[in-house]
Amino acid sequence: MEWTTTATQGRPSPGGPPLLALRKVTKRFGAVEALTDADLTVHAHEVVALVGDNGAGKSTLAKIISGVLQPDSGTVEIDGDPVSSPNPAAAHALGVSTVFQDLALCENLSVAANIFLGRELRASKRSPMDIDGMELASAQILRDLTITVPSVRTPVRELSGGQRQAVAIARTLTTRPRILVLDEPTAALSVVQTAEVLMLVERLREMGLGVVIISHNLADLRAVSDRIEVLRHGRNNGSFDAATSAPEEIIGAIAGATRAVRPAWATR
Repeated sequence: MEWTTTATQGRPSPGGPPLLALRKVTKRFGAVEALTDADLTVHAHEVVALVGDNGAGKSTLAKIISGVLQPDSGTVEIDGDPVSSPNPAAAHALGVSTVFQDLALCENLSVAANIFLGRELRASKRSPMDIDGMELASAQILRDLTITVPSVRTPVRELSGGQRQAVAIARTLTTRPRILVLDEPTAALSVVQTAEVLMLVERLREMGLGVVIISHNLADLRAVSDRIEVLRHGRNNGSFDAATSAPEEIIGAIAGATRAVRPAWATR
């Protein structure tokens, strides 16, 4: 069985709509306003980092993108068209996948079984699971992402933290996503494992995905992202070019000491 992953050919036109856009999104939990008129844009072949202090609204925004939560007001657009994601399945259908911090892996199952968990392949409607087909497809997905594991038959409990994160990311590609949200993908990883995950994020960008990455590690984010968006108390509080902005500027925006003006290219 041949397995192919979806990748956008070439970079998008600068004048085209963003792959993903959240515009004036507000979300309340009772009297608490977790997000207030929050904006976010992500283009294909782009990694956008989302940063902020605890309670800034990062996870709420990620859950809205992934269909876990729905905004009280504002719009979510894909390719410039307003969309609705009342649940994660609807978000998957629109090309959105998310890897949350808990990874949701089954440690007693193999790498291949985890990659196709809930989306198992069958040779026909009446046949049992196509184990060989899933193993071949998993091996190809891992090769596409340049992920190294002992074997696709290895139980996940025997993998390192970085390898587990890689398997969780590889699993998202079975739905052929265009937009990928990563919530704290390098938390609790060693230096070597963190480097492996960051290389994987770069590979996802090369494949044409739009990636949103949430992390507290500014050094990691500046190394892998194109743009860093700051949230403070549920509001946008700065947009920074990852390659040229000083860490002090970003930290100032996170702490509320400064506020950067959103550049025009970030709102296309």
